[in-house]
Amino acid sequence: MPKAIARYGSWKSPITSDLIVADAVSLSEAFATPDAFYWLEGRPKEGGRSVIVRMGAGEERGTDIIPPLFSARTRVHEYGGGAWTVFGDTLLFSNDLRDDRRLYRLGREDAAPVPLTEAGPWRYADGIVDIRRNRWIGVREDHTTEPPINSLVAIDLSSVGPSKPLAEGNDFYASPRLSPDGRCLAWITWNLPAMPWNGSKLAIAEIARDGRLRPEAIIAGGDHESVMQPEWLPDGSALIFVSDRSGWWNLYRYDLNSAQTAPLWPLEAEFGQPLFILGMSSYALVGEDRIVCSLIRKGLAQLAELNIRTGKNRIIATPYTEIGSVRAAGNRLVFRGGASDLPTSVVALDLNSGTMEVIARATAMLDDPELKPYVSGGRPIEFKTSGGHTAHGFYYSPSNPSFEAPADEKPPLLVRCHGGPTAAASPALDLRIQYWTSRGVAFLDLNYRGSTGFGRAYRDQLHGAWGDVDVDDAEAGARHLADEGLVDSARMAITGGSAGGFTVLSALAFRHVFAGGASYYGVSDLARLARDTHKFEARYLDWLIAPYPEGEEIYSARSPAEHAERVSVPVIFFQGNEDKVVPKDQTERMVAALRARGVPAGYLLFSGEQHGFRKAESIKRALDAELYFYAANVFKIDLVF
Repeated sequence: MPKAIARYGSWKSPITSDLIVADAVSLSEAFATPDAFYWLEGRPKEGGRSVIVRMGAGEERGTDIIPPLFSARTRVHEYGGGAWTVFGDTLLFSNDLRDDRRLYRLGREDAAPVPLTEAGPWRYADGIVDIRRNRWIGVREDHTTEPPINSLVAIDLSSVGPSKPLAEGNDFYASPRLSPDGRCLAWITWNLPAMPWNGSKLAIAEIARDGRLRPEAIIAGGDHESVMQPEWLPDGSALIFVSDRSGWWNLYRYDLNSAQTAPLWPLEAEFGQPLFILGMSSYALVGEDRIVCSLIRKGLAQLAELNIRTGKNRIIATPYTEIGSVRAAGNRLVFRGGASDLPTSVVALDLNSGTMEVIARATAMLDDPELKPYVSGGRPIEFKTSGGHTAHGFYYSPSNPSFEAPADEKPPLLVRCHGGPTAAASPALDLRIQYWTSRGVAFLDLNYRGSTGFGRAYRDQLHGAWGDVDVDDAEAGARHLADEGLVDSARMAITGGSAGGFTVLSALAFRHVFAGGASYYGVSDLARLARDTHKFEARYLDWLIAPYPEGEEIYSARSPAEHAERVSVPVIFFQGNEDKVVPKDQTERMVAALRARGVPAGYLLFSGEQHGFRKAESIKRALDAELYFYAANVFKIDLVF
């Protein structure tokens, strides 16, 4: 059947917003026990509820294990993560529905989740179980004061009672890990103004008979070294951890007998990711002397195995280019994997036989053979940017088997800037990208300087330069694709959320390459953010911009809200009314300033949404509104129906 002729960007596609929200879930935090695999599903169709799913040995599909009126989520650091853990047949989790932040126990003998903490202004995350003392050890964030107080605490598993502080006095704690004999505890800690990827420390302490910690010792990390994810060897003789002391997040071993630290696999690759989300796991110990890990080179991940004793290593072949949440029980491994043409999945791997099985998928869309031709596979690209540097991204070309464009036309381009800004563009299948490419819009998922997955030197190029080098890279990436003849330079738009929204607004205010854009809960007033943001990021801008208020002039110079008169192209804004990271008045100030000058400015405020949309109706409405806004104001096309 001949293809219909229609302009790029106007094509009709079966990858609709209804399909995206009806079909897809988010998958994270895989977990393994000797007799089952677990994972966390974020479900837009259930109002963004986070559900723990269990699949036992021999079962063909997973089963929800928390009741409908519960959601396994925490808001520690506002970004959460590490809201649950499993020991034996018992689940411990933090609930986030009905304004309930308590920690719960759910065992097979429990008819319903049993609260372990009192109701109140406390949040819990990133916990483990101290079996010999019958207690949960994890992070508590106490909001009875402002700013909140973070500490490591112990909570009895038998009844509701007060938390018992174990480690306190520092600004942040993460990743408590109990030695196999239960005599020592290791953890990560850091203090403002550092973020954990700038400087953090690995501490260790003996546990006294009364359960308290003896004085701690710092065994790794510092003000200019980022450490993360400590794990004990099964015999308790050493700690494995990740450090970027070489310029790359590599694996290290600390021997307790000799107090010596040695690298396990020196490599220009990243074995870790920034600790925005608690509970992350980039590697797992297998038996006495093996590590299975995710390593990232130029933004693309591989699964690998390392023998600690011999130093031998190998790449484990998988079809995935994003790999995380690596966990093991015996020789059974589970991880989250995805690729640009494969949906994010929870994958089980038998390390003895090499058998790999997908046990859960974020979407079943690709099961439909008629939809596969609409999927555009992303390819990594590099391009020159300011200062003679190189920047990175993933490029997706238009793909639709039913349409082709007029011979003399090039596609419009949408550049997406990820949040963080210390984060990265994902190489995994994203139906929101396919929503655009299947309609004839080229897509660049940008890994501007400051992104992770490219080493500390690349990450540090954003130091004091946020709103500058990231904007340079967005502009350079768009111009590169235009110069290559891949896109129409007159129809290029830019989109992003949170920190990415700031890059969007900065590009539209201070540069002139883009014809329009979309800001999802984007930062527009840097000084306001410095004064009012939450504790975790309270001093983040010291590193990204300059100390405040000493650098107030720089903040003013780089704030889009202070220069709204320089925005002359259409912009659409999306905002949650419960956003504590970027309050809605930041967005509304920008919208009012643009409308006062007659610049097209769309604005959608979503009730019940926070920093990042979780509800199906919000995701659908925002995606369709962005398309219609660009069609009318940026791409100048009529959509095909």
